[in-house]
Amino acid sequence: MAESAKKVAEQTEDRLEKVAEHVRRRFDQVTKGRLTDKIRSGGFADQVDHGIDQGRTDARRRKQGGSER
Repeated sequence: MAESAKKVAEQTEDRLEKVAEHVRRRFDQVTKGRLTDKIRSGGFADQVDHGIDQGRTDARRRKQGGSER
């Protein structure tokens, strides 16, 4: 019984690996590799999340007794 369960688990893992590879290929086709290339080249590494900074500023103002903006 354990052997058949192990075999099923291995088959499932193989199928999932194939699906993941297919999804990666399709994603690259759809985006024409632009997004993947930009990520690999560090294109998003220098972007700042201004929403977090604004949230911190608003919280600091509220804490000091001021309005949000």
